[in-house]
Amino acid sequence: MLKEKLLEDLKLAMKEKNVNKKNAVQMVRTAILQIEKDKGIEVQDNQIIDIIAKEVKKRKDSLPDFGKAQRQDLIDQINEEISALEIYLPKQLTDEELESKVKEIISKLGATSIKDMGNVMKEAKLEIGASADGKRINEVVRKILQ
Repeated sequence: MLKEKLLEDLKLAMKEKNVNKKNAVQMVRTAILQIEKDKGIEVQDNQIIDIIAKEVKKRKDSLPDFGKAQRQDLIDQINEEISALEIYLPKQLTDEELESKVKEIISKLGATSIKDMGNVMKEAKLEIGASADGKRINEVVRKILQ
């Protein structure tokens, strides 16, 4: 199970004194424990993957701000954390694969205009999951539905 793998990797990162990997994995484990405590459930692997995807997205979203502030040290740290977390995520779809998948979904739903974007996005997020970032999916859907 992914939860145990995260714990093993956390211990390994601590032994190796890899601070960035330790911090990234610890943030994910904290988010998992918080959800389990709040909802009183045992988090499954697919939910853990969603949590990891959110953590990666948060880090990627912060990169432009660090670039504007000319903080190369923080950019390097965030990139290292992203790399440490991406190993848990499913293989990311290429642009061609993503476009093909979105076209399938659009034809399945019978979407014809940008007004159908909400339904397409909802279905795409369900089918594609963490194999592509929501922003990438949104761009492809917009391009096709125009």
